Amino acid sequence: MANEVVVDALPYIDQGYDEPGIREAALAMVEEENKRYRPTKNYLEHLPQLNLSAFETDTMKKEFERLAQKQPMDLLSMKRYELPTPPSGKMTDISAWSECVDNSMAQLQHQATRICNLELMLEHSCESWKSYLEVLIQLVLSAQKQLQSLRKSIQEVNWQRKNEQLQAGDNLKALETKWVGLVSKNYEIEQACALLENTLRSEAAVSAESGE
Repeated sequence: MANEVVVDALPYIDQGYDEPGIREAALAMVEEENKRYRPTKNYLEHLPQLNLSAFETDTMKKEFERLAQKQPMDLLSMKRYELPTPPSGKMTDISAWSECVDNSMAQLQHQATRICNLELMLEHSCESWKSYLEVLIQLVLSAQKQLQSLRKSIQEVNWQRKNEQLQAGDNLKALETKWVGLVSKNYEIEQACALLENTLRSEAAVSAESGE
């Protein structure tokens, strides 16, 4: 109960929020309170220090360093796709020619792998894409269902809040009407008492004069 917050605002009942100057006055009060509020406790002290590089890989770190130093990005190396011949000084070197042959065989195998991938894509990509779209649609439908459920919950809360405030407003109006009636009746009683008192004083004065 010590931490219970009592909200005395009834936005569905209270009037005058849209009147000129009300919003500005409320913002001014908030600004004034912010100037006077001085937090004395660090509410984040129980949390560990923020590590901004927790998910950075070595490649990302090098790239961030390059950006910080404003260095240009390295161009894509096409050397692996070249088929150079041995240097002029090694045209008769069998090992140099062997390296060139190995390079050409590696690139030939790479191209064969690409062709195989293209053939597999032509054969299976449509079905694979359809399966992916079906999964994606299911995810979208699930997210939409959750969103609708959340919106329904929010609407129910708003309707409940509105009904409670309308009931409270009716009770307040009834109590206010009753209070006005009681105040008016008390005023009438006070007026009648004052009139009766004046009448009694007048009669007492007349009786006193008659006795004399």
